[in-house]
Amino acid sequence: MAYVLLLFVVGALCAPLVMQRGRFGFAILALLPAGTFLWLLSLIPRILRGDVYQQSLTWVPQLGMDLDIRIDALGLLLALIATGVGAAVLFYSARYFKRDASYLGRFGAIFVAFAGAMLGLVTTDNTIALYIYWELTTVFSFLLIGHYSDRQSSRRAAFQAIIVTTAGGLAMLGGITMLGVMPGGSFSLHELVVASHEATISPGNSALLTSAVVLVLIGAFSKSALVPFHFWLPAAMAAPTPVSAYLHAAAMVKAGVYLVARLAPGFAHNPAWHWMVIILASYTVLLGGYRALKQTDIKLVTAFGTVSQLGLIILFVGYGDSAMLLAGLMLLLAHSLFKSALFLSVGIVDVCTGTRDLRELSNVGRNMPAVATFAGMADASMMGFPPFAAFVAKEGALGALWGGSATDIAVLVLIAVGSAVTVAYGLRFWWGAFMRKPRVEDTEVRDVSAVMIWPVGILATAGLVAGLATTPISTFLEQYLAQYPVLAPYQGHLHLWSGFNGPFLVTLAILASGCLLFWQRHRISAFTQRHAIRTSAEEAYQRIVSGTERFSMTVTARTQSGSLPTYLLTIFWFLLITVGIALLTNPVGTLVVPRLFDSWAQAAVAVVGCLGVLLAAASRHRLKAVILMGIGGYAVALTYEIYGAPDLALTQVLSETLTLVVFVLVLRRLPSFFSSRRTKGTQRFRIVFAAIMGLLFAGLAYLAAGVRTHAPISELFADEGFRFGYGRNIVNVTLVDIRAWDTMGETSVLVVCAVGIASLLFVRDRFGGTDRLRNILGAKSERAQRWRRLGEDPAEYVRNSVRAEEEAR
Repeated sequence: MAYVLLLFVVGALCAPLVMQRGRFGFAILALLPAGTFLWLLSLIPRILRGDVYQQSLTWVPQLGMDLDIRIDALGLLLALIATGVGAAVLFYSARYFKRDASYLGRFGAIFVAFAGAMLGLVTTDNTIALYIYWELTTVFSFLLIGHYSDRQSSRRAAFQAIIVTTAGGLAMLGGITMLGVMPGGSFSLHELVVASHEATISPGNSALLTSAVVLVLIGAFSKSALVPFHFWLPAAMAAPTPVSAYLHAAAMVKAGVYLVARLAPGFAHNPAWHWMVIILASYTVLLGGYRALKQTDIKLVTAFGTVSQLGLIILFVGYGDSAMLLAGLMLLLAHSLFKSALFLSVGIVDVCTGTRDLRELSNVGRNMPAVATFAGMADASMMGFPPFAAFVAKEGALGALWGGSATDIAVLVLIAVGSAVTVAYGLRFWWGAFMRKPRVEDTEVRDVSAVMIWPVGILATAGLVAGLATTPISTFLEQYLAQYPVLAPYQGHLHLWSGFNGPFLVTLAILASGCLLFWQRHRISAFTQRHAIRTSAEEAYQRIVSGTERFSMTVTARTQSGSLPTYLLTIFWFLLITVGIALLTNPVGTLVVPRLFDSWAQAAVAVVGCLGVLLAAASRHRLKAVILMGIGGYAVALTYEIYGAPDLALTQVLSETLTLVVFVLVLRRLPSFFSSRRTKGTQRFRIVFAAIMGLLFAGLAYLAAGVRTHAPISELFADEGFRFGYGRNIVNVTLVDIRAWDTMGETSVLVVCAVGIASLLFVRDRFGGTDRLRNILGAKSERAQRWRRLGEDPAEYVRNSVRAEEEAR
């Protein structure tokens, strides 16, 4: 399996070269997921025997984390969907895009990379690896949704999708981290579920476990577009139709469904999980269906229908009942097939007619009967007509809830209402796309390529075959339930026909109610227009984003003032507060008695150095202040010499001398005196604050010397330097051998600084002379040009200004 994932990486890298052959390159790229699909089919007998495919790759052994691959029935189902539908969509793309379309190589590369990331997501057993694949799908979906980068709608939809799903992904990361480090936890998905069964995870700390579960569900809901994160999916319809057919029907949105289905056997008993799934999923079913009834763009009808269906699937798989979980897995398969077929049929209608507005489309089905037939099959599967797979799934869910508790009955009613709305907007879609409408001229339809029809026909027919083959598919899906003891006692199966019972009567009522709603579509449309939802999650998102931008601008304007003293004060205040809090909360118990000095010569040098820096702080002349600061630096060098370190002393002398030279060169371009005059209050504050910071650093050095618990490394440094550097001069060995690259870097910095200073000092104008005011006024500034026109020397003007300022003082 690891080599298969590597093939997708290679395929993504080679895709631009393949696409140089034109749009037919998509058909070549489709061979990679198609071949993977065939290899995955060979694992079905192994899964039916109750076995799983496992592979472990060493990743971070120090932390006990490996890239574990574990393919069971659930993982194989999602892997088959990701590769099978991916191959069909890539093949479809070979005629969807125009011959002269741009950026096809980039599109093919990102699409293949996304398919590989999705395949890795559903086959890994490590939660950290799952998060990495999770975010890879987020990034790749951002690039695919924003494929038409010249369109504002595409850019906006792409940013909206990545912000929402990334925020949810970060919440999920917090949840899986908590599940991994808490007592009894694990970074293995399978072990997490087993530990939850055995009640060994986070014993006695249900609040921590509940918090982790909520965070994981937030990530799953954001990926699968559940309320309140649902708004990004309809907006993402700005992407090309192949992207919608794959990412938003079979792949990306199924990542959240997969995570819920993977963890539900272990965590569905948690009250937070149970009620979040019931409330948010049920509301998503109703809201998505209600919004679908209002749309006039057939692609948006399908998009809002996808939101509704995703809520229904998560309600099934996350409900916490084995029969509901089995029905949810069947609906997951059915949805991937019929929804991708519907999106692809929308693409055909769009390409052949030039519009997706159902008010303008009329009698399209007569000119493309094959597309209308296959789209009708997919639509019938979505509406739950027998004998399609979705009908089997809904019958299984209704049977599991029939005759249950009050909560079960309430959920059954919600499913029935949502399914009736599904029938209504399903009929609205097919009628709007293909039927003849009164008082609307027949739409002109161009010829459609068979390459675009075949994928639609295959996917729609697969939904019918899955319904007819209910028994073997049910047997395959039950292998996932058999892994967990709490679900193993369930002996039920999915059935294509269960007889005239209560659930079947509910299904008949659903179909009849949906047809009635479609018959009254004009009244329903008028009602939805009059009773529009005033507040929406998208408006809340826009307010949050705009508010964050305004807040950041305000903070930036207040903090980034351009004043170096302000920045230094901020840094020093932060350091003072944090260090003070640390010392107050964790006082140091072991202290050493400091020695003020080792010799009177050392004390005299320290006094001279302190006097130099104090006089530098009080000096008004720039050059005088620099020289007095140099006294402090040379005092440090003399201290090194007194301690018997001539090499360090020489290094300090050279560094201080170079610094003085640089300062003097810079001061040539500045006034001789400091011009800014602070108030006495400001001066006193800075003096006190500087003294406090000096005492802080001195105190930290004093405390650091007292908290040492081990022998200093300096005791072994000389011997190790001689052993590895073969030199007795420890300073030279350190600079040349032990810190060779560091020394090289420091030398490079000095060289670059020297070159930069030289370029500033010796810039010459076009007449061969040095323009000393080039960097101050600018050779082309208005003032310089005016002076030159008037014949006035700019340098003389500056000298006169400085002289006048000095006389004023």
